[in-house]
Amino acid sequence: MVAAKTTKGKAKKAETGSGTVNIYGTDGKVKGKVELPQVFSTPYRPDLIRRAVVAAQANRRQRYGPSKVAGMRHAVSTWGKGRGVARVQRLTSGRKGAESPNNVGGRRAHPPRPEHSFEKKINRKERKLAIASALAATSDDGKVRARGHRFKEGLTVPVIVDDSMEKFERTKDVLSMLHSIGIDLDVKRASDGRHIRAGRGKMRGRRFRTPRSILFVATEGSPILTGARNLPGVNTISPSGISTELLAPGGDPGRLVVFSKKAMEILGGGEK
Repeated sequence: MVAAKTTKGKAKKAETGSGTVNIYGTDGKVKGKVELPQVFSTPYRPDLIRRAVVAAQANRRQRYGPSKVAGMRHAVSTWGKGRGVARVQRLTSGRKGAESPNNVGGRRAHPPRPEHSFEKKINRKERKLAIASALAATSDDGKVRARGHRFKEGLTVPVIVDDSMEKFERTKDVLSMLHSIGIDLDVKRASDGRHIRAGRGKMRGRRFRTPRSILFVATEGSPILTGARNLPGVNTISPSGISTELLAPGGDPGRLVVFSKKAMEILGGGEK
């Protein structure tokens, strides 16, 4: 069993993509090449990525439950036996059953408890490794396409664009840049995939579901962080805010990520 695990680990390490990628201009032309930081050589660990995402989702859940006196605000008494009726609690001012779980207006039998915690723990080193592994998966063309993202053939991932990208503050300028590079197809995929949610959620302010599209990573305070987030399925974040949830939505690694050149340098430890 130990030998099998070791072999499996080596195979996963070989799958991870890294190396040299292109730097694109906002006009879509190749401006140069850059070596990806060491973090993009992290072994592929889908188990840790999934666990980190589930833990983050669980820790966001809000505890809920009914009031302790819900369904118990009645004056009741029991008739006892010998009357040929069910021995349930009844209103003192009549014969109607009350308070019992099987009565109209009564308490729930097994309600959700506010003291119940949904939190899941994950070790700090495991969480960091999950983020690094999810980052590495974004540099694997096969994993990005397998996740459903659409982009031009021959494009290197993750997509790195020169720093002039960070100055875009209008959505139409961002969309024009994406068209020039050849990744606007993914935004269209997210727009076309928007659909009405199944179940009760559609009645609770969550009527539509939209597939996740591009993740923009730019330096803190860049106009593009607000200029791009209005596009369907698009998220924006600075390098310090990168999380496993953003890199692998739903626990599925291989998101299509667009970095500014400066943000990639920060990620590699070139700047603070």
